[in-house]
Amino acid sequence: MTAPSQLIEGFRRFREQHFAEDDALYRQLVIDGQTPKTLVVACCDSRVDPALVLDCAPGDLFVIRNVANLVPPVETRYGGRHGTSAALDYAVRTLGVEHIIVLGHAHCGGIRALLMGGGGQAQESFINSWMRLAEDARTSVLRDLPDAPLEVQLEACEQRAILGSLNNLMTFDWIRERVERRTLTLHGWYFDIEHGRLLEYNQSTQSFNNL
Repeated sequence: MTAPSQLIEGFRRFREQHFAEDDALYRQLVIDGQTPKTLVVACCDSRVDPALVLDCAPGDLFVIRNVANLVPPVETRYGGRHGTSAALDYAVRTLGVEHIIVLGHAHCGGIRALLMGGGGQAQESFINSWMRLAEDARTSVLRDLPDAPLEVQLEACEQRAILGSLNNLMTFDWIRERVERRTLTLHGWYFDIEHGRLLEYNQSTQSFNNL
């Protein structure tokens, strides 16, 4: 099967831009290794590419992408397949990132599936099992906003899931210790893909505000 031609053409443009004789960026990244200061936990939604949304160059971000940008709580056993936790471990303890951003977004398919699928009562699947990580967000939205329009409930659930992931980050002792020493800062950001807005959670006001 032939690869998509637009991707091949895109790689050629990328190579011309970043591997020209006078372009030292990737050569320097090979020599120095990666030294990003920021880790972004983002959704694998094709519309939300952190490097594109935040206009970053190669090497600027260490990115973890999964369905609905969720962070699981720490688990005491190491025998499972903990992709997100392993990436957190590497970014924090090996690379020494100074910021972790949980980047949620509007119109998230994972959150919609959670909110409309009945949480733990939904038919078993990989997605439903994964989305149970955000069950507290769903429960709180249905409790606090039972009569709100669906779109309002979805936005609230998307944002509360970000807060749940921030709480789960603090269950990792090597993250909590760095936060307490102020060598690591956690951020909750929300990208409104419909209106092009970026919001940040403000702990003092307990609300998401425009950046």
